[in-house]
Amino acid sequence: MNHLLSIDDLDRAALDELHALAESFLEVTGREIPKVPALRGKVVVSLFYEDSTRTRLSFETAAKRLSADVMTFAVGSSSVKKGESLRDTIQTIAAMGIDAVVVRHPSAGAAHQLARWVDASVVNAGDGRHEHPTQALLDTLTIRRHRGPAIDGLRVAIVGDVRNSRVARSDVKALALLGAEVTLVAPDTLLPPSLAGWPCTATHDLESVLGDVDVLMLLRIQRERAAEASFPSLREFTARWGLTVDRAARLAPGTLVMHPGPMNRGVEIAPEVADGPRSLIAEQVHNGVAIRMAVLWKLLSGGSGGGMVA
Repeated sequence: MNHLLSIDDLDRAALDELHALAESFLEVTGREIPKVPALRGKVVVSLFYEDSTRTRLSFETAAKRLSADVMTFAVGSSSVKKGESLRDTIQTIAAMGIDAVVVRHPSAGAAHQLARWVDASVVNAGDGRHEHPTQALLDTLTIRRHRGPAIDGLRVAIVGDVRNSRVARSDVKALALLGAEVTLVAPDTLLPPSLAGWPCTATHDLESVLGDVDVLMLLRIQRERAAEASFPSLREFTARWGLTVDRAARLAPGTLVMHPGPMNRGVEIAPEVADGPRSLIAEQVHNGVAIRMAVLWKLLSGGSGGGMVA
């Protein structure tokens, strides 16, 4: 495992191994001093061309808790503003001596290009509308921690702006790899033009799945990608596809509610539901640090040796 660019880079055994590693690192994050020397001397670059709170801070926290050195790249104060290309930027950074690059970029395929241009390991933290593999890893870890390691046959509905969501694509692949049954729920205009290659089904009717799912995952309406032009109004979207208090009350007992964030409170999910007892949203963020520690350790340590949590 040299890079993590897509869920397609993993098979079931590799996904299970990363989850097991993350469980070990969850124990580390609970210590009084949540740090281990596993990646001392390694250099991890945080290369974000799009705004991010959860993913960026999660990766940087993960690297620091593994004792790696972190280089943070800020587009707004870099030579990108002077017209420097992605290739020249990464090759300049790589010349300083690095071991891994965590990249988010608005163009699909950007992470794959970086992997061709540098010898360092590359982790895709989101490329355009394509994929966001570590979000899928933390989402499936969170589900397994509540439902047990075997989630074959688990029914998961992913609701909202699927067309623009890299999270949705990665989650569908990871959940299918683990044997879950996934249904996409959205208006036609927010579904992919084709479901070819998507191991799932789709419906426009949220009401039809409410009582039959084990996990309901909401997706943000991506205003920066002009998603609001795909339906008449936010009010109508909430009325037909939002997880309101009333709809949450009709979920089956034990149904888990998730959201990758950031949330449009009151649009795709009611504030009372987001903060309610079914919600795993804060836990998803917490588990994200551990899964990213697992990914970085696996890439940069060679995945061997038993001293990772010593």
